[in-house]
Amino acid sequence: MQHFKMVDSGPSVSTVLIVDDHPLFIDALASALEGVFRGVTVRKAGSLGAALKALDEGFRPDLVMFDLKLPDVHGISGFVTLRARVPDVPILVISSLTSRAVVTALMQEGSAGFLTKDTPVEELQSVLGEIAKGRKHVPKDYRDEGEGEEPLPEGLQGNLASLTPQQQKVMKLICAGKPNKQIAYELQLAEATVKAHITALLRRLGVRNRTQAALMVEAARASAIATEEEPETRNFLCH
Repeated sequence: MQHFKMVDSGPSVSTVLIVDDHPLFIDALASALEGVFRGVTVRKAGSLGAALKALDEGFRPDLVMFDLKLPDVHGISGFVTLRARVPDVPILVISSLTSRAVVTALMQEGSAGFLTKDTPVEELQSVLGEIAKGRKHVPKDYRDEGEGEEPLPEGLQGNLASLTPQQQKVMKLICAGKPNKQIAYELQLAEATVKAHITALLRRLGVRNRTQAALMVEAARASAIATEEEPETRNFLCH
């Protein structure tokens, strides 16, 4: 069994809720926590529903560790739901869902930090200590370098709904990370036509680049799911 070095975390964290559906990974997180916070009580939940049930039963975490890919939810919508239930509790997202747009959206929604699932134990323990002190953490590779610092335009759903059917198809492929050449191939269009569609949809959405557009769609998707938006609006949002 691996032994974890005790580190000085500063402020005490006595209760932690881990939300993840992989038992071995949960056990590893629990062991890492015990190396940072002496006598910590860990509650484990394998789904968003189980996490909400734990809160309903009176469990009051000082910290939540949350995976974005769960049996009953996928993407930042689950985070948004949980954040609304525990607005004053720091939530550290640890996930294999690792696009910069998703991480930026998470931080804008109030996450205390983000780590990938392959983060070394020593780094995880260091980040836990920082979060316990009220700080935030995002790995360097996932930090916004300035492209998305401007506030997203208001009326996201309306802007997205105004896209033409072809622009919606292009937008889905942008969200999937496809380059223009691949988008042209999949939609059987000329690459120049794809570029024209992208220019038009960026203008219509009021953003400057593909990254901002993808971030807008992810935020709108989370909002649509959280608020049970009408199906026709949700239909073309990135999955």
